[in-house]
Amino acid sequence: MDVLARRIDHTMLSMHMQRADVLRLCEEAMAYDFAAVCVPSYFVRDMADALQGSQVKPCTVIGFPFGYHLSLVKKHEAETALRMGAKELDLVVNLAAWFSGDRKLVADEIASITAVTHAHQARIKVIIETGYLSDEHLAALCEVCAHARVDYVKTSTGFGKEGARIAVVEQMRRILPEQVKIKASGGIRERAFALALLAAGADRIGTSSGIQMISE
Repeated sequence: MDVLARRIDHTMLSMHMQRADVLRLCEEAMAYDFAAVCVPSYFVRDMADALQGSQVKPCTVIGFPFGYHLSLVKKHEAETALRMGAKELDLVVNLAAWFSGDRKLVADEIASITAVTHAHQARIKVIIETGYLSDEHLAALCEVCAHARVDYVKTSTGFGKEGARIAVVEQMRRILPEQVKIKASGGIRERAFALALLAAGADRIGTSSGIQMISE
């Protein structure tokens, strides 16, 4: 088995994607033994049905891509996705609130949605959009995520100004406790880069180029 395959979240998050794309992604993920399929919450039920009985986890995004939805809206979106069959949630942090000084709201939101996710025996990955963070903000947000006992901290949505970077993943790994894993995402299209991110401390790779990487 390819060392990279079980680390890949096979992802499509374009606004013009269709149900046929989701079903194709699920078939590919099962064929290549990827870790998860990640698509918009509109398609969760289709994805969960298609992946039923396989080891591939149905994953969706919450508050995507900017994260500045009201906390109640994001929590409801998370609860609905979990009821529909999602087993992993990628939650976008509210950087608008964070940079406005409302760190308590951000911490409470992450903790609340993490608790809901874990109550459904599912995993949560918090997207902190590292391209916008100073070293101080990166450390503080990682600490908030660790305190909330999230499963993963994720580098980026792919919609921000910067994707995954090796140096940032290394920095996150130094800050986060061992039990909190890292998902690298954004601009990962080549196998060598994905492997370098894993070596730097990442545990998952979010990409739409997974089949290309396995085929290299």
